[in-house]
Amino acid sequence: MLEKVLFTAIGAEGKSIARVENQVVFVPMLVPGDIADIQVTRKRKNYMEGRVVRFHTLSPDRIKAPCIHFGVCGGCQWQHLPYDLQLQFKEKQVRDSLERIGKIDLQGFSPITGSPDLYRYRNKLEFAFSDKRWLTREEVASDKEFNREDAIGFHLPGFFDKVLDIRECLLQPEPSNAIRNVIREYAHRDRLTFFNAREKSGFLRNLVIRNSLDGNVMVIMVFLYEDEKRRKGLMDHVAEKFPRVTSMFYIINQKKNDSLSDQDPILYCGEDHLTEKIGRLSFRIGPKSFYQTNTRQSVQLYQKAREFAGLTGSETVYDLYTGTGTIACFVADSAKKVIGIEYIREAVEDAEKNAAINRISNVSFRAGDIKSVLSMDFISEHGSPDVIITDPPRAGMHEDVVKSIVEASPQSIVYISCNPATQARDIQLMSDQYAVSRVQPVDMFPHTSHVENVVLLVKR
Repeated sequence: MLEKVLFTAIGAEGKSIARVENQVVFVPMLVPGDIADIQVTRKRKNYMEGRVVRFHTLSPDRIKAPCIHFGVCGGCQWQHLPYDLQLQFKEKQVRDSLERIGKIDLQGFSPITGSPDLYRYRNKLEFAFSDKRWLTREEVASDKEFNREDAIGFHLPGFFDKVLDIRECLLQPEPSNAIRNVIREYAHRDRLTFFNAREKSGFLRNLVIRNSLDGNVMVIMVFLYEDEKRRKGLMDHVAEKFPRVTSMFYIINQKKNDSLSDQDPILYCGEDHLTEKIGRLSFRIGPKSFYQTNTRQSVQLYQKAREFAGLTGSETVYDLYTGTGTIACFVADSAKKVIGIEYIREAVEDAEKNAAINRISNVSFRAGDIKSVLSMDFISEHGSPDVIITDPPRAGMHEDVVKSIVEASPQSIVYISCNPATQARDIQLMSDQYAVSRVQPVDMFPHTSHVENVVLLVKR
């Protein structure tokens, strides 16, 4: 037990930091200025991790979190932090990663761009069903008996088989909460079984809800096995209750994991996509399409990427990890031609449709593993890129992709990342050939420690 520990900073993954006898202590959900007794849960040579047992002093910066699940759900770790402080810590996270990992001179660093929407900003949420509901410490300590353990909500951090039952989430606009709660009520009434992750049993497995700014909603139900009568009963009930659900899919997923990237969604009723607008452009969003989850803030992100690219209308642009082609289409009117490359074939199909919808004729797309597609033969066929825009997943770019980018020798690279640490690592690999010119953090995810960052690299 560590007594009366003063926390002074916030580090990676949003954990608060203190120093006790020359060791760093990491504890989640605290605010710099908090003083608390800490139960050590993990001890290593140079650091410790722990949890709060008792508070002695609360930080003057601490505010009341509005979410009823705050402190248990791991989704929004920073609701108890004023937004201006959240932005400060995110900006520091980007600076620290680029300086420490990338060894980068940050003279071209611009202040972080905050999100105009602090709540209800997400256009997609994924929920899990479980017959093993997570009981809070208060529930465990009480004298009550909890007969029904079913839950539909989010996995607890570190527990693949435990799900916190979510009654109200502030991340997505309605009818997201209403849909989830109606499905729970119907499932209990009709005695539909919830998924058991250890035994791989139970009918209801996952729920995905997507929405567009115009108020339309897509619902994707994931079942472990087919039971046509029960499946149709549930989906008809949701369709009847929620006219704003304009698209309904279902998936039968019998795999061990919940990943849907290799699954085939089956259209049950309605349209097979949502339509979203960014500026004057319209984008088709299918059930498996990658799309920035904060639609309004994505405009800021794409505008910054286009600004960094410095296009004059004569350039050949490669857009790596193009997804549904949003960035490719967004910059197309400023370039000679744009080639988008994406691993997920369904996303490429949507990207091609998006280009057609917007009557953009100077973009083309290729499906495949980027480290295999981006070869010298490909470059010879499509032309050497003047600018490469890359927006990889959190793990960053494969080392072979980094090598291919360097070999392609564009005049500039616009690197968009949701993980400044892997971004800094990749930039370091290119540092002999490219120098960082500009850096712009953009907050896409208020109340979390996550941050997007745009970096412009120019050829030395």
